[in-house]
Amino acid sequence: MGAEKAEPEKTGDGHHIIVDGRRWRATDPAIPETFRHELVDELMSARRAVKAGEGDARRRVGDAKTALGERGAPWWEERSGTGFDERIASAVRALVRKRGESSICPSDVARTVGGESWRAIMDDVRRVTAHLADQGQVIVTQKGEPVQLRDARGPVRIVRGPEL
Repeated sequence: MGAEKAEPEKTGDGHHIIVDGRRWRATDPAIPETFRHELVDELMSARRAVKAGEGDARRRVGDAKTALGERGAPWWEERSGTGFDERIASAVRALVRKRGESSICPSDVARTVGGESWRAIMDDVRRVTAHLADQGQVIVTQKGEPVQLRDARGPVRIVRGPEL
């Protein structure tokens, strides 16, 4: 049997971990385990891409770390404003990269960045996703066909766009 990997020491408030005497921002504990696992997988893949010298690798690392809450606006503060919009955008990009040819649901993003109150941020997720679609970073589909998210009613899916 393998040895259990010890959890890093955390600060009293749980906002940071201590590694080799240095303080690093902790991952947002409100991220559901399945999405946290996907984001960590994307982060590790992006780090390998950095080592291999791939062009977009550092952006991928930044997106994964921001989606995890380890960069950008602190996850323990109010979930609003441009810093929170960037976390939403980073989560969209990181999850669609991780899923490759598969799609994600806007609620996947809301659950990742919104904690228990994820339903309250669905409008923000749709707004930020529409902006990413305008930039060609993602494509929003409904019943397998591309749609304008601002006009779509009902469930939609998000896939990787040509500019991502």
